[in-house]
Amino acid sequence: MRVTAVRAPGARRHVRPGPPPLVLIYSVTVTGILNNTLIGPAIPDILAAFDQPDSRAGVLVASGALPGIVVAPIIGVLADRFGRRQVLTPCLVVFGLGGGLAALAPSFALLLLFRLLQGVGGAGLINLAVVIIGDHWTGTERAKLVGRNAATLTISLAIFPAVGGLLTELGSWRWSFAPYPLALVTAALIWRMLPDIELHPQPAVSSQLRDAGRVLRQPLLARATLAAFGVFFLIFGLYLTVLPVLLENRFGLSAGARGLVLAAPALSSTAAALVVGRLRAGYGGRALVLVGSVCFTVAFVTIGLAPSLIVVLLGGLFYGLGEGLSIPTYQDFVAGSAPAASRGAVVAVWVGAARAGQVAGPLAAGLALSTLLPGAVFVVGGALAAATLVAQLRVDRSAHPALASDPAT
Repeated sequence: MRVTAVRAPGARRHVRPGPPPLVLIYSVTVTGILNNTLIGPAIPDILAAFDQPDSRAGVLVASGALPGIVVAPIIGVLADRFGRRQVLTPCLVVFGLGGGLAALAPSFALLLLFRLLQGVGGAGLINLAVVIIGDHWTGTERAKLVGRNAATLTISLAIFPAVGGLLTELGSWRWSFAPYPLALVTAALIWRMLPDIELHPQPAVSSQLRDAGRVLRQPLLARATLAAFGVFFLIFGLYLTVLPVLLENRFGLSAGARGLVLAAPALSSTAAALVVGRLRAGYGGRALVLVGSVCFTVAFVTIGLAPSLIVVLLGGLFYGLGEGLSIPTYQDFVAGSAPAASRGAVVAVWVGAARAGQVAGPLAAGLALSTLLPGAVFVVGGALAAATLVAQLRVDRSAHPALASDPAT
């Protein structure tokens, strides 16, 4: 069901009725996921160009996500207070400029600096796309669109590593940064086409923070926020940081071939994300999260022990299933549980936890690579995913009956 925009008493701006074009929302999600997916296959080339050890791969990946830990909640509060369009547009501009400057970096230190700038702009993109869906649609329609948005995310996770690998093959690692300035085009479209919507008077910032904190103290939302950290810790630490190194060291793959392998999960993740709304209605969010955890466990152990590239690809399909089932389930639950007046702040805190995982995972992976082979790091990650699964199974469902239909970690 669509939400009709109505100007609330005390709202300061004119409200333009009607939902925004879905392609506009999805373009924001696509832009946000570019941050690490494009450069993933080029990581070994970047490290070689600046004479850096494999352990620096974690720093390179984490630098693009680090600002989001702090900036994402701030952007959420600002979006609730000043409007989605007014905050989203400068985020896209900063993201595009940071990515363009990174392509020209003459040193590894400056590359990390420009990646940090890019991370500041990217901190608000994916969460605000989910918030905008929550602003304009409710119920099963919202769940369906969040699933499609997640499918867009997972398709991007698959396509852009292949694009980045191809660009690196055609030119150099710097070419993998070439698409980032396209965010400036998205910024212009958002400013021109995204409707303003305010359903409530604008509260004081302190009130927004109190409301968001009160919502996030609910047990299920607290667990969903903790899950965001864990899921993205494993995704960014293993799949986006360690896998490119493993593919080069164990199989001698070029950047283009590495990108194609990283793209393999598109088949399973997209299929899962497109039907996740119906699956949740039929089986409950908790079941989807548990199945997703099983898929992550199987995927990481399989890739770590893989004797051939075919087995790596098989593990990638399991990884895609885990991603396609878990991420949209959490996103829809968080967006649907937050009141409209603080939805931006609540979703942004969830994304902030995800960003923390995106930072901690690559840093931990880089540290592990200094002492372990890439395959061993994957097996350790599989053990962590298995431990998470056991912890979920031990949750006392009688204490929280909603677990039967909502996700928990």
